[in-house]
Amino acid sequence: MKIIIAGAGDVGFHLAKLLSYESQDTYIIDFDSEKLNYLNNHLDVITKKGDATSIKLLKEIGIDSADLLIAVTDSPNTNFTICVIGKSLGVKKTIARIDNTEFLNTTEINFKDFGVDFMISPQELAANEIQMLLNQSSFNDTVEFESGLFNVMGTALTYKSPLIDLTVKEAKEKFSAIDFITIAIKRENVSQTIIPRGDTVYEINDQVYFSVPNYSMKDLYPIIGRKQFNIKNVMILGGSSIGEKTARNLCEDNFQVKLIEKNKEKAEALAESLNNTLVINGDGRDLELLEEENIRETDAFIAVTGNSETNIMSCLVAKSKGVKKTIALVENMDYIDISQTIGIESLINKKLIAASNIFRHIRKGGILALANLHNIDAEVFEFEVQENAKITKKPIKDLRFPREAVFGGIIRGDKALMSFGSMQIMAGDKVIVFCLPEAISTVESLFK
Repeated sequence: MKIIIAGAGDVGFHLAKLLSYESQDTYIIDFDSEKLNYLNNHLDVITKKGDATSIKLLKEIGIDSADLLIAVTDSPNTNFTICVIGKSLGVKKTIARIDNTEFLNTTEINFKDFGVDFMISPQELAANEIQMLLNQSSFNDTVEFESGLFNVMGTALTYKSPLIDLTVKEAKEKFSAIDFITIAIKRENVSQTIIPRGDTVYEINDQVYFSVPNYSMKDLYPIIGRKQFNIKNVMILGGSSIGEKTARNLCEDNFQVKLIEKNKEKAEALAESLNNTLVINGDGRDLELLEEENIRETDAFIAVTGNSETNIMSCLVAKSKGVKKTIALVENMDYIDISQTIGIESLINKKLIAASNIFRHIRKGGILALANLHNIDAEVFEFEVQENAKITKKPIKDLRFPREAVFGGIIRGDKALMSFGSMQIMAGDKVIVFCLPEAISTVESLFK
Protein backbone atom coordinates (compact mmCIF):
# COMPACT_ATOMS: atom_id res chain seq x y z
CA MET A 1 0.00 0.00 0.00
CA LYS A 2 1.45 3.38 -1.02
CA ILE A 3 0.62 6.18 1.42
CA ILE A 4 1.52 9.86 1.22
CA ILE A 5 1.39 11.98 4.36
CA ALA A 6 1.43 15.77 4.07
CA GLY A 7 2.67 17.20 7.36
CA ALA A 8 5.44 15.90 9.63
CA GLY A 9 3.99 17.23 12.90
CA ASP A 10 2.81 15.07 15.79
CA VAL A 11 -0.09 13.53 13.86
CA GLY A 12 2.04 12.79 10.82
CA PHE A 13 4.88 11.40 12.91
CA HIS A 14 2.63 9.06 14.92
CA LEU A 15 0.99 7.79 11.74
CA ALA A 16 4.37 7.22 10.13
CA LYS A 17 5.56 5.36 13.22
CA LEU A 18 2.59 2.99 13.10
CA LEU A 19 3.02 2.43 9.38
CA SER A 20 6.75 1.78 9.66
CA TYR A 21 6.06 -1.44 11.60
CA GLU A 22 4.16 -2.77 8.61
CA SER A 23 6.65 -1.97 5.85
CA GLN A 24 4.13 0.25 4.12
CA ASP A 25 5.42 2.34 1.20
CA THR A 26 5.16 5.64 3.07
CA TYR A 27 6.12 9.13 1.87
CA ILE A 28 6.10 12.22 4.09
CA ILE A 29 6.13 15.79 2.76
CA ASP A 30 7.01 18.86 4.87
CA PHE A 31 8.90 22.14 4.68
CA ASP A 32 10.73 21.54 7.96
CA SER A 33 14.14 19.92 7.36
CA GLU A 34 14.66 19.24 11.08
CA LYS A 35 11.43 17.26 11.35
CA LEU A 36 12.21 15.30 8.19
CA ASN A 37 15.74 14.49 9.40
CA TYR A 38 14.30 13.20 12.67
CA LEU A 39 11.90 10.97 10.74
CA ASN A 40 14.72 9.67 8.55
CA ASN A 41 16.80 8.80 11.60
CA HIS A 42 14.03 6.99 13.47
CA LEU A 43 11.63 5.48 10.93
CA ASP A 44 11.72 3.55 7.68
CA VAL A 45 9.92 6.14 5.55
CA ILE A 46 10.71 8.27 2.51
CA THR A 47 10.78 12.01 3.17
CA LYS A 48 10.41 14.84 0.71
CA LYS A 49 11.03 18.49 1.53
CA GLY A 50 8.64 20.87 -0.15
CA ASP A 51 5.08 22.10 -0.60
CA ALA A 52 2.47 19.33 -0.64
CA THR A 53 0.22 21.54 -2.78
CA SER A 54 2.84 21.47 -5.54
CA ILE A 55 1.55 19.50 -8.53
CA LYS A 56 5.12 18.92 -9.69
CA LEU A 57 6.20 17.48 -6.33
CA LEU A 58 3.16 15.21 -6.06
CA LYS A 59 3.79 13.87 -9.56
CA GLU A 60 7.47 13.26 -8.72
CA ILE A 61 6.53 10.90 -5.86
CA GLY A 62 3.89 9.12 -7.94
CA ILE A 63 0.60 10.47 -6.62
CA ASP A 64 -1.28 8.65 -9.40
CA SER A 65 -0.16 5.27 -8.02
CA ALA A 66 -0.84 6.12 -4.35
CA ASP A 67 -3.61 4.39 -2.41
CA LEU A 68 -4.04 7.06 0.23
CA LEU A 69 -3.21 10.75 0.72
CA ILE A 70 -3.41 12.04 4.30
CA ALA A 71 -3.22 15.82 4.78
CA VAL A 72 -2.45 16.66 8.42
CA THR A 73 -0.59 19.96 8.25
CA ASP A 74 -1.41 22.66 10.81
CA SER A 75 -3.52 24.50 8.23
CA PRO A 76 -7.02 23.05 7.56
CA ASN A 77 -7.32 25.12 4.38
CA THR A 78 -4.04 23.71 3.09
CA ASN A 79 -5.22 20.20 3.94
CA PHE A 80 -8.35 20.70 1.84
CA THR A 81 -6.30 22.02 -1.05
CA ILE A 82 -3.86 19.11 -0.89
CA CYS A 83 -6.70 16.58 -1.00
CA VAL A 84 -8.45 18.29 -3.92
CA ILE A 85 -5.23 18.41 -5.94
CA GLY A 86 -4.25 14.85 -4.99
CA LYS A 87 -7.63 13.41 -6.00
CA SER A 88 -7.45 15.24 -9.32
CA LEU A 89 -4.01 13.70 -9.92
CA GLY A 90 -5.23 10.14 -9.33
CA VAL A 91 -4.85 9.16 -5.66
CA LYS A 92 -7.49 6.60 -4.64
CA LYS A 93 -8.52 8.00 -1.23
CA THR A 94 -7.95 11.26 0.66
CA ILE A 95 -8.23 12.24 4.33
CA ALA A 96 -8.05 15.84 5.59
CA ARG A 97 -7.52 17.10 9.11
CA ILE A 98 -9.91 20.02 9.78
CA ASP A 99 -10.80 22.40 12.60
CA ASN A 100 -14.32 23.43 11.60
CA THR A 101 -16.56 20.71 13.04
CA GLU A 102 -19.49 22.17 11.09
CA PHE A 103 -18.08 20.40 8.02
CA LEU A 104 -18.60 17.02 9.71
CA ASN A 105 -22.29 17.55 10.33
CA THR A 106 -23.53 19.30 7.21
CA THR A 107 -25.66 17.46 4.66
CA GLU A 108 -25.79 20.38 2.26
CA ILE A 109 -22.32 19.83 0.83
CA ASN A 110 -20.84 16.53 -0.35
CA PHE A 111 -17.13 17.12 0.12
CA LYS A 112 -16.34 13.94 -1.82
CA ASP A 113 -17.42 15.82 -4.94
CA PHE A 114 -14.45 18.12 -4.35
CA GLY A 115 -11.98 15.33 -3.68
CA VAL A 116 -12.08 15.01 0.13
CA ASP A 117 -13.19 11.47 1.04
CA PHE A 118 -12.88 11.69 4.83
CA MET A 119 -12.43 14.49 7.37
CA ILE A 120 -11.31 14.28 10.97
CA SER A 121 -11.38 17.00 13.61
CA PRO A 122 -8.94 16.55 16.52
CA GLN A 123 -11.08 18.94 18.59
CA GLU A 124 -14.27 16.93 18.02
CA LEU A 125 -12.53 13.65 18.80
CA ALA A 126 -10.96 15.07 21.99
CA ALA A 127 -14.33 16.37 23.22
CA ASN A 128 -15.92 12.96 22.64
CA GLU A 129 -13.04 11.32 24.49
CA ILE A 130 -13.54 13.59 27.50
CA GLN A 131 -17.23 12.76 27.65
CA MET A 132 -16.48 9.04 27.59
CA LEU A 133 -13.94 9.39 30.41
CA LEU A 134 -16.48 11.17 32.57
CA ASN A 135 -19.01 8.41 32.04
CA GLN A 136 -16.57 5.90 33.57
CA SER A 137 -15.54 7.97 36.55
CA SER A 138 -13.15 5.63 38.38
CA PHE A 139 -11.14 4.76 35.27
CA ASN A 140 -8.64 7.01 33.50
CA ASP A 141 -8.99 5.40 30.09
CA THR A 142 -11.96 3.70 28.47
CA VAL A 143 -12.82 2.40 25.01
CA GLU A 144 -16.18 0.98 23.95
CA PHE A 145 -16.73 -1.69 21.31
CA GLU A 146 -20.11 -2.54 19.81
CA SER A 147 -21.90 0.19 21.79
CA GLY A 148 -20.40 -0.97 25.09
CA LEU A 149 -20.93 -4.71 24.69
CA PHE A 150 -17.19 -5.02 25.36
CA ASN A 151 -15.06 -2.34 27.05
CA VAL A 152 -11.35 -1.78 27.52
CA MET A 153 -10.80 0.13 30.77
CA GLY A 154 -7.61 1.41 32.37
CA THR A 155 -6.80 2.48 35.92
CA ALA A 156 -3.82 2.88 38.25
CA LEU A 157 -3.79 0.34 41.07
CA THR A 158 -3.54 1.68 44.64
CA TYR A 159 -2.78 -0.15 47.88
CA LYS A 160 -6.56 -0.61 48.25
CA SER A 161 -6.72 -3.01 45.32
CA PRO A 162 -6.88 -6.70 46.31
CA LEU A 163 -4.94 -7.48 43.13
CA ILE A 164 -1.69 -6.15 44.60
CA ASP A 165 0.98 -8.88 44.91
CA LEU A 166 -1.21 -11.46 43.18
CA THR A 167 -0.21 -13.05 39.88
CA VAL A 168 -2.61 -12.79 36.96
CA LYS A 169 -3.39 -16.50 37.34
CA GLU A 170 -4.05 -16.16 41.08
CA ALA A 171 -6.31 -13.15 40.46
CA LYS A 172 -8.42 -15.09 37.95
CA GLU A 173 -8.79 -17.95 40.42
CA LYS A 174 -9.66 -15.64 43.34
CA PHE A 175 -12.19 -13.64 41.32
CA SER A 176 -13.43 -16.46 39.11
CA ALA A 177 -17.02 -15.25 39.32
CA ILE A 178 -16.10 -12.05 37.45
CA ASP A 179 -15.36 -12.05 33.72
CA PHE A 180 -12.35 -9.87 32.89
CA ILE A 181 -9.06 -10.17 31.04
CA THR A 182 -5.94 -8.18 31.91
CA ILE A 183 -4.59 -7.15 28.52
CA ALA A 184 -1.75 -4.75 29.40
CA ILE A 185 0.24 -3.24 32.25
CA LYS A 186 2.26 -0.05 32.17
CA ARG A 187 4.72 0.03 35.08
CA GLU A 188 6.61 2.96 36.56
CA ASN A 189 10.22 3.19 35.37
CA VAL A 190 9.64 0.41 32.81
CA SER A 191 9.54 1.71 29.26
CA GLN A 192 8.16 -1.44 27.65
CA THR A 193 4.45 -2.15 27.96
CA ILE A 194 3.92 -5.49 29.73
CA ILE A 195 1.74 -8.06 28.01
CA PRO A 196 0.69 -10.03 31.13
CA ARG A 197 1.16 -13.77 31.43
CA GLY A 198 -0.07 -16.10 34.18
CA ASP A 199 2.96 -15.40 36.40
CA THR A 200 2.90 -11.60 35.99
CA VAL A 201 2.48 -9.93 39.41
CA TYR A 202 0.33 -6.82 39.93
CA GLU A 203 2.18 -4.00 41.70
CA ILE A 204 1.15 -0.72 43.35
CA ASN A 205 0.88 2.15 40.83
CA ASP A 206 0.63 -0.23 37.87
CA GLN A 207 -1.52 1.26 35.12
CA VAL A 208 -3.61 -1.79 34.27
CA TYR A 209 -5.92 -2.26 31.29
CA PHE A 210 -8.81 -4.70 31.52
CA SER A 211 -11.08 -6.03 28.81
CA VAL A 212 -14.54 -6.37 30.34
CA PRO A 213 -17.96 -7.42 28.97
CA ASN A 214 -20.75 -5.00 29.83
CA TYR A 215 -22.34 -7.31 32.41
CA SER A 216 -19.13 -7.40 34.50
CA MET A 217 -18.29 -3.68 34.56
CA LYS A 218 -19.91 -2.96 37.93
CA ASP A 219 -18.10 -5.96 39.45
CA LEU A 220 -14.70 -4.62 38.41
CA TYR A 221 -14.71 -1.74 40.93
CA PRO A 222 -14.00 -3.86 44.05
CA ILE A 223 -11.12 -5.56 42.19
CA ILE A 224 -9.38 -2.25 41.51
CA GLY A 225 -10.09 -0.99 45.03
CA ARG A 226 -12.29 1.91 43.95
CA LYS A 227 -15.91 2.90 44.28
CA GLN A 228 -18.07 3.97 41.39
CA PHE A 229 -19.16 7.57 41.77
CA ASN A 230 -21.49 9.74 39.76
CA ILE A 231 -20.29 12.94 38.17
CA LYS A 232 -22.82 15.75 37.99
CA ASN A 233 -21.00 19.07 38.45
CA VAL A 234 -18.23 19.78 35.95
CA MET A 235 -15.88 22.75 35.66
CA ILE A 236 -14.09 23.39 32.37
CA LEU A 237 -11.03 25.64 32.14
CA GLY A 238 -10.57 27.13 28.67
CA GLY A 239 -13.06 28.28 26.06
CA SER A 240 -11.22 26.67 23.15
CA SER A 241 -13.16 24.77 20.51
CA ILE A 242 -12.59 21.64 22.63
CA GLY A 243 -13.91 23.40 25.73
CA GLU A 244 -16.96 24.66 23.88
CA LYS A 245 -17.73 21.29 22.28
CA THR A 246 -17.22 19.48 25.61
CA ALA A 247 -19.57 21.89 27.39
CA ARG A 248 -22.20 21.42 24.69
CA ASN A 249 -21.91 17.61 24.84
CA LEU A 250 -22.13 17.50 28.63
CA CYS A 251 -25.11 19.85 28.84
CA GLU A 252 -26.95 17.62 26.38
CA ASP A 253 -26.29 14.77 28.84
CA ASN A 254 -27.70 16.85 31.72
CA PHE A 255 -24.42 17.64 33.47
CA GLN A 256 -24.18 20.93 35.40
CA VAL A 257 -21.36 22.78 33.63
CA LYS A 258 -19.30 25.87 34.45
CA LEU A 259 -16.76 27.14 31.92
CA ILE A 260 -13.99 29.59 32.83
CA GLU A 261 -12.52 31.71 30.02
CA LYS A 262 -9.90 34.41 30.56
CA ASN A 263 -10.62 36.42 27.40
CA LYS A 264 -13.64 38.66 28.00
CA GLU A 265 -14.74 38.86 24.37
CA LYS A 266 -14.55 35.11 23.92
CA ALA A 267 -16.36 34.53 27.22
CA GLU A 268 -19.22 36.76 26.12
CA ALA A 269 -19.49 34.90 22.79
CA LEU A 270 -19.52 31.55 24.58
CA ALA A 271 -22.20 32.75 26.99
CA GLU A 272 -24.43 33.54 24.02
CA SER A 273 -23.88 30.21 22.23
CA LEU A 274 -23.92 27.92 25.30
CA ASN A 275 -27.36 28.47 26.76
CA ASN A 276 -27.14 25.82 29.49
CA THR A 277 -23.55 26.51 30.56
CA LEU A 278 -22.53 29.07 33.18
CA VAL A 279 -19.66 30.96 31.52
CA ILE A 280 -17.30 32.82 33.85
CA ASN A 281 -14.85 35.47 32.66
CA GLY A 282 -11.74 35.01 34.76
CA ASP A 283 -8.37 33.35 35.23
CA GLY A 284 -8.79 29.70 36.14
CA ARG A 285 -5.42 29.75 37.91
CA ASP A 286 -6.85 32.21 40.45
CA LEU A 287 -7.45 30.17 43.62
CA GLU A 288 -9.82 32.79 45.01
CA LEU A 289 -11.97 32.55 41.87
CA LEU A 290 -12.02 28.76 42.06
CA GLU A 291 -13.11 28.92 45.71
CA GLU A 292 -15.84 31.44 44.85
CA GLU A 293 -17.13 29.03 42.19
CA ASN A 294 -17.28 26.18 44.71
CA ILE A 295 -14.38 24.13 43.36
CA ARG A 296 -14.69 21.87 46.43
CA GLU A 297 -18.19 20.83 45.34
CA THR A 298 -17.11 20.08 41.78
CA ASP A 299 -17.02 16.43 40.72
CA ALA A 300 -14.78 16.83 37.68
CA PHE A 301 -12.32 19.46 36.49
CA ILE A 302 -11.32 19.57 32.81
CA ALA A 303 -8.46 21.82 31.67
CA VAL A 304 -8.33 22.45 27.92
CA THR A 305 -6.49 25.75 27.52
CA GLY A 306 -3.81 26.10 24.87
CA ASN A 307 -1.06 25.70 27.46
CA SER A 308 -0.20 22.17 28.61
CA GLU A 309 1.57 23.28 31.78
CA THR A 310 -1.39 25.46 32.81
CA ASN A 311 -3.71 22.51 32.26
CA ILE A 312 -1.58 20.17 34.35
CA MET A 313 -1.05 22.62 37.21
CA SER A 314 -4.70 23.67 37.38
CA CYS A 315 -5.76 20.00 37.53
CA LEU A 316 -3.33 19.43 40.40
CA VAL A 317 -4.80 22.42 42.22
CA ALA A 318 -8.33 21.06 41.62
CA LYS A 319 -7.22 17.68 42.94
CA SER A 320 -5.86 19.29 46.09
CA LYS A 321 -9.28 20.89 46.63
CA GLY A 322 -10.98 17.51 46.64
CA VAL A 323 -12.14 17.23 43.00
CA LYS A 324 -12.65 13.52 42.25
CA LYS A 325 -11.86 13.47 38.52
CA THR A 326 -9.34 15.59 36.61
CA ILE A 327 -8.62 15.61 32.88
CA ALA A 328 -5.89 17.72 31.25
CA LEU A 329 -5.28 18.37 27.57
CA VAL A 330 -1.58 18.31 26.69
CA GLU A 331 0.21 19.08 23.45
CA ASN A 332 3.46 17.31 24.29
CA MET A 333 2.98 13.57 23.81
CA ASP A 334 5.84 12.90 26.22
CA TYR A 335 3.58 14.06 29.04
CA ILE A 336 1.12 11.21 28.43
CA ASP A 337 3.37 8.69 30.17
CA ILE A 338 3.52 10.63 33.45
CA SER A 339 -0.19 11.06 34.21
CA GLN A 340 -0.29 8.23 36.73
CA THR A 341 2.79 9.51 38.60
CA ILE A 342 1.65 13.11 39.09
CA GLY A 343 -1.87 12.46 40.35
CA ILE A 344 -3.99 13.44 37.34
CA GLU A 345 -6.44 10.73 36.27
CA SER A 346 -6.26 11.41 32.55
CA LEU A 347 -3.98 13.31 30.20
CA ILE A 348 -5.25 13.42 26.63
CA ASN A 349 -3.56 14.53 23.44
CA LYS A 350 -5.84 15.49 20.57
CA LYS A 351 -3.18 14.75 17.94
CA LEU A 352 -2.60 11.23 19.23
CA ILE A 353 -6.35 10.61 19.21
CA ALA A 354 -6.56 11.98 15.66
CA ALA A 355 -3.69 9.80 14.43
CA SER A 356 -5.33 6.65 15.77
CA ASN A 357 -8.63 7.66 14.21
CA ILE A 358 -6.97 8.14 10.82
CA PHE A 359 -5.08 4.87 11.16
CA ARG A 360 -8.29 2.83 11.00
CA HIS A 361 -8.67 3.92 7.35
CA ILE A 362 -5.36 2.24 6.59
CA ARG A 363 -6.11 -1.05 8.27
CA LYS A 364 -6.80 -4.25 6.43
CA GLY A 365 -7.88 -7.77 7.39
CA GLY A 366 -11.44 -6.96 8.41
CA ILE A 367 -10.71 -4.30 11.04
CA LEU A 368 -13.93 -2.65 12.24
CA ALA A 369 -12.48 -0.31 14.85
CA LEU A 370 -9.19 0.81 16.34
CA ALA A 371 -8.37 2.76 19.49
CA ASN A 372 -5.24 4.09 21.13
CA LEU A 373 -4.72 3.78 24.88
CA HIS A 374 -3.42 7.01 26.38
CA ASN A 375 -0.55 5.82 28.50
CA ILE A 376 0.98 3.26 26.17
CA ASP A 377 2.22 3.05 22.61
CA ALA A 378 -0.12 0.31 21.46
CA GLU A 379 -3.45 -0.25 19.78
CA VAL A 380 -6.69 -2.08 20.51
CA PHE A 381 -8.33 -3.56 17.42
CA GLU A 382 -11.75 -4.97 16.68
CA PHE A 383 -11.54 -7.50 13.86
CA GLU A 384 -14.43 -9.03 11.98
CA VAL A 385 -13.47 -12.62 11.23
CA GLN A 386 -13.64 -13.50 7.54
CA GLU A 387 -14.63 -16.86 6.03
CA ASN A 388 -11.66 -19.29 6.03
CA ALA A 389 -9.44 -16.85 7.95
CA LYS A 390 -6.39 -18.51 9.53
CA ILE A 391 -7.70 -17.57 12.99
CA THR A 392 -10.65 -19.99 12.53
CA LYS A 393 -8.54 -23.08 11.84
CA LYS A 394 -7.54 -23.95 15.43
CA PRO A 395 -8.59 -23.26 19.02
CA ILE A 396 -6.98 -20.16 20.53
CA LYS A 397 -4.46 -22.15 22.58
CA ASP A 398 -3.11 -23.81 19.42
CA LEU A 399 -2.72 -20.65 17.38
CA ARG A 400 0.74 -19.22 16.89
CA PHE A 401 -0.33 -15.90 18.34
CA PRO A 402 2.52 -13.40 18.91
CA ARG A 403 3.62 -12.73 22.50
CA GLU A 404 3.28 -9.00 21.81
CA ALA A 405 -0.50 -9.35 21.47
CA VAL A 406 -3.40 -10.71 23.53
CA PHE A 407 -7.06 -11.50 22.96
CA GLY A 408 -9.47 -9.23 24.81
CA GLY A 409 -12.73 -11.00 24.06
CA ILE A 410 -15.13 -12.18 21.37
CA ILE A 411 -18.49 -10.79 20.28
CA ARG A 412 -20.71 -13.42 18.70
CA GLY A 413 -24.05 -12.05 17.57
CA ASP A 414 -25.21 -9.92 20.48
CA LYS A 415 -23.26 -11.85 23.13
CA ALA A 416 -19.92 -10.97 24.74
CA LEU A 417 -17.74 -14.07 25.20
CA MET A 418 -14.46 -14.47 27.05
CA SER A 419 -11.56 -15.62 24.87
CA PHE A 420 -10.29 -18.65 26.75
CA GLY A 421 -7.71 -21.05 25.32
CA SER A 422 -10.24 -23.72 24.34
CA MET A 423 -12.40 -21.22 22.43
CA GLN A 424 -12.76 -21.77 18.69
CA ILE A 425 -13.11 -18.47 16.81
CA MET A 426 -15.69 -18.59 14.03
CA ALA A 427 -16.36 -16.65 10.82
CA GLY A 428 -18.56 -13.65 11.61
CA ASP A 429 -17.17 -13.24 15.13
CA LYS A 430 -15.88 -9.85 16.18
CA VAL A 431 -12.63 -10.18 18.11
CA ILE A 432 -10.97 -7.63 20.42
CA VAL A 433 -7.17 -7.75 20.26
CA PHE A 434 -4.60 -5.66 22.15
CA CYS A 435 -1.42 -5.34 20.12
CA LEU A 436 2.01 -3.74 20.40
CA PRO A 437 3.15 -2.05 17.17
CA GLU A 438 5.71 -4.69 16.25
CA ALA A 439 3.04 -7.42 16.17
CA ILE A 440 0.38 -5.61 14.13
CA SER A 441 1.35 -7.14 10.80
CA THR A 442 1.47 -10.70 12.18
CA VAL A 443 -1.91 -10.34 13.90
CA GLU A 444 -3.51 -8.92 10.77
CA SER A 445 -2.29 -11.86 8.72
CA LEU A 446 -4.16 -14.29 10.98
CA PHE A 447 -7.46 -12.57 10.23
CA LYS A 448 -7.11 -12.94 6.46
